[in-house]
Amino acid sequence: MFKDPKLALAILTVALVWGTTFLGIRIAVESIPPWFVAGIRQFIAGLILLILLLFSKNLKWIGWKNFANQIVLASLMLIIANGMTTSAQKHLTSSLASLISATSPLAVFILSIAFNLQKFTIRGAVGVLLGFLGIVLIFKDGLQDLLNPEYRMGVLFIFIAIFGWAFGTIFTKKINNLPQNISLNLFYQFSFAGIIQIIFGFISSDQSPISSWSLKSILATVYLAIFGSVITFFAFHYALKKVTPTQISLLSYINTVIAIFLGWMVLNEPISITFLTATVLIICGVFITNYKPGMFRRS
Repeated sequence: MFKDPKLALAILTVALVWGTTFLGIRIAVESIPPWFVAGIRQFIAGLILLILLLFSKNLKWIGWKNFANQIVLASLMLIIANGMTTSAQKHLTSSLASLISATSPLAVFILSIAFNLQKFTIRGAVGVLLGFLGIVLIFKDGLQDLLNPEYRMGVLFIFIAIFGWAFGTIFTKKINNLPQNISLNLFYQFSFAGIIQIIFGFISSDQSPISSWSLKSILATVYLAIFGSVITFFAFHYALKKVTPTQISLLSYINTVIAIFLGWMVLNEPISITFLTATVLIICGVFITNYKPGMFRRS
């Protein structure tokens, strides 16, 4: 990897930037309604891609079948997964949201077995069990917090987000053999999700005036659009050309650690020994579930 500076930069970008998105979301939703944060983020990302596609003269219609596939992916992975994660962080700390979200590969594993895309293994079962124990440990000492309707809603939203992402991943596997134009597909996904989420923002928010949005929240939203969506996604796909998807998936562990550290350092979010133990259990569970022989060898 270190012999290829572009690959090293791509992997570093994915590891660091995606680790900051939970902090960015938490800051953004401090004064901006969550669905507006998600919608504006996707809409700006779509606008950036539109400009790039026009500049490179690559903007074109992708066909109704592929368009339908992109709508499904946008609905699952952007509107549901990203939208619900953003909404959840109105009620949860960025550390807790990132840690629970780290269990999404376990949901993918379970659904892959359910859809006959993957075989059941003892190793996978052990990984899921460790992840489940980590989740139990998170809530063991805070069951009384679930009596708080807002906290309970945040937890529900983050689990809906996890399964939205998992179903989106399964759908991606199903259509993986179809021709792909990443920039075009992303443009349609971001644009559709942005419009729908902004509509949700008008429907669900208390119609707080834009004048009440803080500069800090606005800058966080712009950061999420440019770095969290566009730049990191392209870095992710560049890295996929050089290393295996399983190797790239290991970055999710780094993302979680970075998100928890930043939540503690920037927002003073509490981190207990129990929370750290749960983090170790969940990361170990996800690693065991995803581990494959030779996964550390360069493809």
